[in-house]
Amino acid sequence: MKVIFLDRDGVINRDRPDHVKAWSEFEFLPGSLEAIRLLSNNGYSIILITNQSAVNRRLITEKGLAIIHERMIRRIEETGGRIEAIYFCPHTPDQGCECRKPKPGLIYKAQADYKLDLSKTCMIGDSLKDIECGWKAGCGKTVLVRTGKGKKTEPLLQKDGPKPDFIADDLLAAGKWLLT
Repeated sequence: MKVIFLDRDGVINRDRPDHVKAWSEFEFLPGSLEAIRLLSNNGYSIILITNQSAVNRRLITEKGLAIIHERMIRRIEETGGRIEAIYFCPHTPDQGCECRKPKPGLIYKAQADYKLDLSKTCMIGDSLKDIECGWKAGCGKTVLVRTGKGKKTEPLLQKDGPKPDFIADDLLAAGKWLLT
């Protein structure tokens, strides 16, 4: 199974400082639907790994988040793509859970559920947390996209921490790189 772990906010959809709390606030980034279709059609299974602290902040319910994800999946499928699974952390940063990125708990859960060889997976995200999560989990590749927080994250990666294997302008560029 060829697997790509994707962050959601800032990679697939526009990141909002006040969190995506309803479908009306969800806006696909240019090229993200095409990228997911391209990767899906080339044999990749896509698993979302996303921090969603808006749940424990009581800005959205788990049911409300599920509705957003159902509609997102439906739109992705309408354009020829596929999301295999979604793993999310509802906790706030101060709760100290094992599932909130940069900790690799969500990736480990997916690994157990799908019997994955993490060295053959790729984590794509727009933040230092995403790259660190992929690195800590033992993903074979990590890719930073410059959308979302990516442009602000890029200089931080050059100074400290794990370096991504590739830096792409957006998810579509990341997908094309993976396919070459």
